[in-house]
Amino acid sequence: MRSTDELLREALFHFTLAVDYANATADDQMAVDAASMRMSAGIETLNRLDPSVRDQLFGGSWPLMWGMRNRIAHGYLLVDPETIRRTAQTDIPWITSVIRDSLA
Repeated sequence: MRSTDELLREALFHFTLAVDYANATADDQMAVDAASMRMSAGIETLNRLDPSVRDQLFGGSWPLMWGMRNRIAHGYLLVDPETIRRTAQTDIPWITSVIRDSLA
């Protein structure tokens, strides 16, 4: 069983790459796909946290985060590239900040 810190570091790794990929060329579908997969992987990693820890860190935002993961995983062709880019620019920085604060 992996520790909370190990899971948070793994999630941070995925989210950092997701932002990097999302900031690539605006019309690069491969970059959007890569960002989507890294977002999904980061959220899935956070899902392996103890639920009480996850709730403490992300509270009411967690269902929305898990919904994004489900949208990517189960409706991949329906994920709007602009939604991925906007998520990388507005939501992921907050998530990574929460993770970094927890690791500090």
